Amino acid sequence: MSALTANYPLELPYWRAVKPTFVNFAQLALRVALAVPFYRSGLTKWDGFLNLSDSADALFSDEFKLHLFGGEYAFPAPHAMAFASGCMEILLPILLVLGFGTRLAALGLLGMTAIIQLTAPEGWANFHLIWAATALAILVHGPGAFSLDALIGRAFGSSLAKRGS
Repeated sequence: MSALTANYPLELPYWRAVKPTFVNFAQLALRVALAVPFYRSGLTKWDGFLNLSDSADALFSDEFKLHLFGGEYAFPAPHAMAFASGCMEILLPILLVLGFGTRLAALGLLGMTAIIQLTAPEGWANFHLIWAATALAILVHGPGAFSLDALIGRAFGSSLAKRGS
């Protein structure tokens, strides 16, 4: 008996059978929960395919400031930052929901959360902390079985393991 199960001796007998399914659904739920707010924000930045909206450009040029070391500073290259933000807010959530390059997508959204925190520090308790914790959980626990990463791993895992040895 492991130290973990020793603390929970009243574990239901069927839990071991259903736990993997619950874990995989939880990992899928984490991926979707993190993807939705970023994707919805990304949709507001575009007026068509690769056509950045004027409002997104204005936000990064005029409205958004980086809060660093007690001061407020303009974003460097605001148009490029708006374009990159809009692209990543669409691409990374799609990858996350599909479970393709999941840990890399979660790392990208964790980085975006850090930039958002520096831009809007008042959102920490209500949004940014939850996004950061969700991204970290995905980084640590991976995408789960309901993902393209897992499907690719199952399809090529044995042949990749043979090549590595």
